[in-house]
Amino acid sequence: MTDKKDRTQPSEETYKAAGVDIEAGNDLVRRIAPMAKATSRPGADADLGGFGGLFDLAACHYKDPVLVAANDGVGTKLKVAIESGLHNTVGIDLVAMSVNDLVVQGAEPLFFLDYFASGHLDVEIATQVIAGIAEGCKQAGCALIGGETAEMPGMYADGDYDLAGFAVGAVERDAVLPRKDIQSGDVIIGLASSGPHSNGYSLIRRLVAQQNLNWSSPDPTGSSLSLAEALLTPTKVYVKPLLATLKTVKNVKGLVHITGGGFQENLPRILAPDLTAHVDLTAWEIPAIFNWLQQAGNMAMTEMLRTFNCGIGMTVIAAPENVDKVMESLAEQGEKSFVIGHITARDADAVTFSGLPTD
Repeated sequence: MTDKKDRTQPSEETYKAAGVDIEAGNDLVRRIAPMAKATSRPGADADLGGFGGLFDLAACHYKDPVLVAANDGVGTKLKVAIESGLHNTVGIDLVAMSVNDLVVQGAEPLFFLDYFASGHLDVEIATQVIAGIAEGCKQAGCALIGGETAEMPGMYADGDYDLAGFAVGAVERDAVLPRKDIQSGDVIIGLASSGPHSNGYSLIRRLVAQQNLNWSSPDPTGSSLSLAEALLTPTKVYVKPLLATLKTVKNVKGLVHITGGGFQENLPRILAPDLTAHVDLTAWEIPAIFNWLQQAGNMAMTEMLRTFNCGIGMTVIAAPENVDKVMESLAEQGEKSFVIGHITARDADAVTFSGLPTD
């Protein structure tokens, strides 16, 4: 007589059967631990595996520190990485978007935590992404002290993942930026961007589709890169050159990260209501990638300026007598900078432009 299977008993279920692979997560931690360790700095040994990341602020020898925190993501630039299979640079973007927001307040980034979420954890892809995060931390001088990897079946389409980053820095209380003495006559110095950074990619992806291009198409600006490689150029990390300049030139009045919203949304953040930032668009050569995007979308320059950085990723506000010192210091740090405008008394909008095509 043969045994009959008892069909009244439910099959034995596991977390892995539900789509969550704990061992894959453990494998990822083993792979990225050396990457995190390589970001060690005073205050952190960057070991992973605890419930929280530890940082010893006393080891940094601040006298009267103020902590500054920022968080951000990469936006739909991730879709370019996912669809092209190029995952090794978006981690740099993730770090850059947060640490660039710290340094504009005069803060030195101290440590970083990341959040990586997917429907199914692909250890190879996650390792590439987190390698980029570690590289971004090295560029910023901060330690990768922890993070979270979330595998959530049903929340993300196959192959998709999302990123968020969290940075904490410190600045001496008497060195917090912006200063309150920004006034008419002060000069705006612009630092070159590396491309669109991590803003405007929903529009970029729309324009690429409208032009019937794919990610393996040649870069339309004529470089030797593919379109995906060109558009995945990582966001520039401005931390080290700016901190060096703040140390050299004691009278920098303010810094502004030109990110989402462009000049119009970001410059007013540090201006008193009675001041205007005037930007001269002829002061630098707008990079070819932005010219291509403008032509592909038949976009007005005002829309370009509100959507993209148009070649200027960071600005420094300084008194006229300190401009040469600032630019010399930036040049010593390998940064290309331009005098792009000045501060005036408010007579119209918070930001005005000259050199527009209609001028």
